[in-house]
Amino acid sequence: SMDGDLADLPSLCAEARRAKAWVMVDDAHGFGPLGATGGGIVEHFGLGMDDVQVLVGTLGKAFGTAGAFVAGSEELIETLVQFARPYIYTTSQPPALACATLKSLELLRSEHWRREHLNALIKRFRQGAQAIGLELMDSATPIQPILIGDSGRALQLSQMLRERGLLVTAIRPPTVPSGSARLRVTLSAAHSLAQLELLLEALAECWPLLAGEAAARA
Repeated sequence: SMDGDLADLPSLCAEARRAKAWVMVDDAHGFGPLGATGGGIVEHFGLGMDDVQVLVGTLGKAFGTAGAFVAGSEELIETLVQFARPYIYTTSQPPALACATLKSLELLRSEHWRREHLNALIKRFRQGAQAIGLELMDSATPIQPILIGDSGRALQLSQMLRERGLLVTAIRPPTVPSGSARLRVTLSAAHSLAQLELLLEALAECWPLLAGEAAARA
């Protein structure tokens, strides 16, 4: 969620098979952007239930609703229904929310242009940010962290962008390791290319100012 990177899930699954263990994946950010039909990291790597026995998904990200789900074998789900106390004592989801979630699932599966547009935005952002001289982390996902290092400088750059009408959150320790403060750029299919270019123009303007102030203090 803070690095935008992908776990080496095929290797993890292979190791689990050798150990006769199960794999559980909590794919909060993968559903929607990843996979041919938005099925997340499991679909992205061409894996299935034989590889990942327990799949947990969050509905509050790409689905745009609320709640979460657990997918797995019939035996697993029936066990959770009968014995999982958090499930037993949780109020059921409102019908309107369930209906909205089903519609989101339909859109994720059918409107492939959304992922194509999002991937184009990601590619353009990385090209533009690297041309400016920003240090990006190794991410091919909508989460694109700009590594700053110093917390104060990250906050300052975030404020510069806010003054230009752009909300890019500064992430600092202890959320991330010490010395790795960053700006967390989060792209979505709802962003336009024009909005992305506006962000890149603002970064091109603000980054030299930030670097100049740091040099002056040194």
